[in-house]
Amino acid sequence: MAASKNKKKPALSGTRVHRRAVLGASGLILMPVAAHAMPQASTMRIHDHGTFTRLVVELSEGIEASAFVLPEPRRLVVDLPELAWSSDVSVPKTALVSAVRAGLFERGRSRLVIDLAQAAQLSQAYLLPPTGATPWRLILDLMSTTDDAFKAAAALNQITRIKPQGSAGLASAKPTPAAPTPVSDKPAAKAKDRKIVVAIDPGHGGIDPGAIGPGGTYEKTITLMAAQQLKQKLEATGRYRAMLTRTSDTSLVLRQRIEIARHAPADIFISLHADSIRDSAIRGLSVYTLSEKASDAEAEALAERENKADLIIGMDLTKESQEVRNILIDLAQRESMNLAARLAGSLIDELKREVTLLRNAHRFAGFAVLKSPDIPSILIEMGYLSNREDQSSLLKEGYRGKLMTAVVKGLDRYFKEPLVAQRS
Repeated sequence: MAASKNKKKPALSGTRVHRRAVLGASGLILMPVAAHAMPQASTMRIHDHGTFTRLVVELSEGIEASAFVLPEPRRLVVDLPELAWSSDVSVPKTALVSAVRAGLFERGRSRLVIDLAQAAQLSQAYLLPPTGATPWRLILDLMSTTDDAFKAAAALNQITRIKPQGSAGLASAKPTPAAPTPVSDKPAAKAKDRKIVVAIDPGHGGIDPGAIGPGGTYEKTITLMAAQQLKQKLEATGRYRAMLTRTSDTSLVLRQRIEIARHAPADIFISLHADSIRDSAIRGLSVYTLSEKASDAEAEALAERENKADLIIGMDLTKESQEVRNILIDLAQRESMNLAARLAGSLIDELKREVTLLRNAHRFAGFAVLKSPDIPSILIEMGYLSNREDQSSLLKEGYRGKLMTAVVKGLDRYFKEPLVAQRS
């Protein structure tokens, strides 16, 4: 888990929550051309023109897109069809833009998130067709605005449509209310005598890379490789059925990860991460379970960062964390927390035989991803990418395999213990 992020399979149908807010008359939907191979975004560039800042994305073809803004922190979010992104999509800071991130948001949809250094509005947005050797270009022009105007724009909950370049400026706004997709509360039907179902959650993904090691290693890459190995080892026993919350480099909001596990329906939820901290000398693995009060200042700070991961990928769902604290689910949550603590103990007993652990390896924090009221949930910090030795180990398939074998043994021990409730 990165210091800049919060801890931070394709998305399950029916679990997405869409919040559409547009910059007054500055949202956009660009007309598509005929579909064929996946379109590509080859380069991105930005330039401060004084009165406005222009961001240009070069594309292999015409596409559809939509833009909206989110507050706290201020962001302009652009949704596009799934694109093959070039590595050359980073841009420098400007007076209006502090950072730009791009990547796969979910299957079939890419997302461009523009972090705003100050309140800004999208003054123009259009798609320029190819001219000579110059490819299609998505043009986004931003101008500064007042805080009050930005907040008002973010609250409009509408989409503005425009046609491809040919007409100057933006089309008039046509409000389109956002409609959340309903989520079923009923878990999928289960066969009798089924295998134990383990939901494995590779942390981060898509436009949220997570921690970044000194050698440029992304946490999202490490967690997905480790999750795939754990799945293989669990299923090889014949006692478990394992499923991943994501199977590719895709962004998932925190509540989606929980809902995917519930629909499995999972008996255990294991989230895999690899943190980064300032002290590069610190290394070792730890296991977290849920607590409203963190076990120490470091754990509390880590949970605070991670629980804002939804902000990183352009969706503000922080209010949902209050939902899981509601008194109506308190008793169920406490039971799941108790079972998760027992599972953490079993895992640590096995892991300490194989890998280096932190002192007080069982830790407690208020991670939103652990707040499923009906599934015992744990989060494994496999090591620190800020430590070169941990980073080197986690890049090795053999080391990850040893670690995941210990996790399987820990699960075996947990399910052999008496009085452990398994979902029926």
